[in-house]
Amino acid sequence: MGRDLFRDTSIRYFGYGREIGGLLRSHIPGNIYRGLHTATAGYVMCDTAHKTILMMRNDGRLWKVIAATGDALIWQGLASLVIPGLAINRIVFYTFRALNNTSHKGTKMQQTITTAVGMLSIPIIVTPIDRTVDFFMGITYRALFGT
Repeated sequence: MGRDLFRDTSIRYFGYGREIGGLLRSHIPGNIYRGLHTATAGYVMCDTAHKTILMMRNDGRLWKVIAATGDALIWQGLASLVIPGLAINRIVFYTFRALNNTSHKGTKMQQTITTAVGMLSIPIIVTPIDRTVDFFMGITYRALFGT
């Protein structure tokens, strides 16, 4: 299979809009925060629609189309919503906690450093999370449904 537009290009970062919004929530207006959440939802829907349409064109059998749609939704749920949210939450939590032992405790600098570390972690965690979800899907859902 060739390069996936939604998963193997910089478009993939739209899946992290929700996390970016969460990290910047205290620094940005509410409409931008909501827009970042909307961007993530739109990205998930576009990838799911793309995978569904590809299966309709390539095979067309209803059960295969449903299986491909389910595959995309589960993959996105794990790789764009659940796992990044948990990973970034823990990165930010432990960064904040580590800074409690410094002179930055309780300052705006502590919040800024914590936010920056969370933002900088995103490009580092995307590929390992995506590959882990691919592996997990390969031994579970994809093995069961042949997607």
